[in-house]
Amino acid sequence: MTFAAPLEAKSIRFRARSFVAFTLTPEAPLDVWLEGLDHWIGNSPGYFAGRPVVLDLNTLKPDVAAIESLVDVLGHRGIRVYAIELDGHAALAPNLPPVLVGAKEATTDGLLPREARAEGFDKAEGRAAEQHADAGSAAKAGDGKVDASKAGDSEPQVEASGTLMIKAPIRSGQAIVHPHGDVIVLGSVASGSEIIAAGSIHVYGTLRGRASAGALGNRGARIFCRKNEAELLAVDGWYVTAEEMEGVSRGKPVQAFLDGDALRVSTLS
Repeated sequence: MTFAAPLEAKSIRFRARSFVAFTLTPEAPLDVWLEGLDHWIGNSPGYFAGRPVVLDLNTLKPDVAAIESLVDVLGHRGIRVYAIELDGHAALAPNLPPVLVGAKEATTDGLLPREARAEGFDKAEGRAAEQHADAGSAAKAGDGKVDASKAGDSEPQVEASGTLMIKAPIRSGQAIVHPHGDVIVLGSVASGSEIIAAGSIHVYGTLRGRASAGALGNRGARIFCRKNEAELLAVDGWYVTAEEMEGVSRGKPVQAFLDGDALRVSTLS
């Protein structure tokens, strides 16, 4: 005797996915922090538009009323907070974003618990130091011709090392986000475009857009370009704008790197 189970309506499937989000960590005094944030937004309008933003409040440790006010203040600046990190709080008011529990830092080594973040940064800086020597040599040798690629071979390619190589120019409005290593662009980067990399960024043409290296906490990351016309250069959140570079390194081959808590932009000879 054969038993046939009754047909049922198709069940709803739930799946878990991971995404890389930007984290804002407010610090006291809050008015000074907001002033710095306004300076960033003024230099890069629309930078946070459409980006997932996590608000890390473990440094500020505000009460619920202060959190509501801060989320509202950020919203008026075009920053939409989709989650909050705050140890010791499983949930907040229903009108606030949800609290993330057990969040991990995204690094080039994968996802790390918060307490392992410093160790992960040390490892990343060690690897970056080795890569930078090679990158400097490549920048000097760049005066020669670049090996020709096959016709139509312009699709971005991820090498075994985790490096993303882009053989075509990056057009205005394009955004390249690579959370797994370095980004190499063999062409130019147009104004209004953006590159965000966990590692270093190498542009063998003119860099006119925005470039953010070390986006996941790699302080040893660097930015190299053959001609600097960038709107903004940033390493691990520290940045300089086009106005700040005017007359010093504009139109020249440069490298940008962190020196303590300052971002340096120096010309390449």
